[in-house]
Amino acid sequence: MSMTSTQQRSLFFFGIGLAVPSALLTWWMSSANMELANASSTSAAHDVELASVAEEGYCSAKLKQVLRRVAGACGLLEGARGCRPGDAKTVAALSGADFNMLFQPLSDRAGIIQFDAEQVELDAEAQALVEERWSAKRGASFFFVVARASADGNAAYNQTLSQQRAEGVLTHLETKFQDPEIRSEVGLLWLGEEYAQLDEKFCEWRRSRSDACTQKDINRSAFVAWIDCAI
Repeated sequence: MSMTSTQQRSLFFFGIGLAVPSALLTWWMSSANMELANASSTSAAHDVELASVAEEGYCSAKLKQVLRRVAGACGLLEGARGCRPGDAKTVAALSGADFNMLFQPLSDRAGIIQFDAEQVELDAEAQALVEERWSAKRGASFFFVVARASADGNAAYNQTLSQQRAEGVLTHLETKFQDPEIRSEVGLLWLGEEYAQLDEKFCEWRRSRSDACTQKDINRSAFVAWIDCAI
């Protein structure tokens, strides 16, 4: 039996009535899935961001960059390797003040080993602080030693003086702990009087001496700290 035109129109509109909700449902499900994927992606990105922040702590991008350059150009110490003032300035690519500022967040982890004028031997208090800081490894893999000399006398002599101070810290660690791996964990910089002199505010840091402290005093020193940045 053939359908009348009225019946055909009714069937047509009935079909549309079924198709439209189905299409809307399909569109809604697709949109919901897309929003869920976007939310997951945003959440993952947020997690990565949070993880990055948590990982860095005091390990700023700039500090990592400098440490990476120092580790590559100056050593983790191998034999007699290390960085002299001119090398350090070139490697760090920073002014002396900016270089020192990088280490401000380490004030609670570092120690400043002080020396008498023109001396390179570690006294008993200096040895104790080196040992204490070395023992605070906490999973880190890079022990940084940055030695200086005050701006008295000949610059070349002061460069040698600061080098001997840095190497004196390493020698004491090797003598004390008898660990053949120490040389692969210690990085030395000797800056003399030419680069990155400390100002008196560093007298407030943990020092091997508790007496009065001037700018000359604080620069007759070696800064020591474990650094656990991923470099």
